[in-house]
Parts: sequence; structure tokens; C-alpha cells
Amino acid sequence: MEILSLHTKKRVEFVEITAEVERIVFQKKIRQGIGIIFCPHTTAGLTINENADPSVTRDIICHLQELIPEDKNYAHLEGNADAHIKSSLVGNSLYIIIEETKLVLGRWQGIYFCEFDGPRERQVYIKIIEDRR
Repeated sequence: MEILSLHTKKRVEFVEITAEVERIVFQKKIRQGIGIIFCPHTTAGLTINENADPSVTRDIICHLQELIPEDKNYAHLEGNADAHIKSSLVGNSLYIIIEETKLVLGRWQGIYFCEFDGPRERQVYIKIIEDRR
């Protein structure tokens, strides 16, 4: 397992980690297999979405904040209940096919770490499983 360490800078932000995951696959020289990417935090998540136009991630963040505002009367009193809800909606893991030492992603797709309770020091766990057939 590889651990990717991140330092987020804002309370809510999407950090593209595609290049870091690609680097790990390349270094391990995995020709084909599956990459499992896991976020071990309850106020952050992972997603795959468009990486060509930054307005897409801005739109996602804005809409999530409209749907799940930070300042609602939540029972959870730590001040980050909205982050827990957003994390649950986005999800905490991804599976990506690896072929010819490359991630199989669509033309405009990128992998994003989704911070909902930053800024913080975060980690992402990456496990590459080789298909040796």
C-alpha cells in the first residue's frame, strides 16, 4: 500500500491527485490490474470527474454547499456536520482499471480528493493489485 499525503488549504476544495496515482502505477511497473484508492477520513472523500474545465469542480462545490449548508442547526456539535454528510454523498473509495501501465480514465476524467473540513493534513491510501494473467 502507498500513502499519499496532502495538505489542503481551504475548508472545501477539490485537489486533483491523478498524476500522483499515475506515478505510483508507473513506479510499480504494473502492466494490468486494479487500483484501489481509499480516503480514511470521515469529512473528506474521493471522486472522478472532469479535469479539463475547473468550473466543473467549482460548480460541484457550490451545489453541495447549497444542498448541505455549513450553518444549519445540526445535532452534531463539532461544527462539521455538513462535512460528514458531503463525505457520505461523495464516497470514500474508487476503483480504477490499469492497462499497459496506465489508468483507464475517460478523456476528460481526473481523480479528486474532496476536502470538506479543511484546511488539514490528509492521507489517501492507494493499493495496486496486479493481474498476472
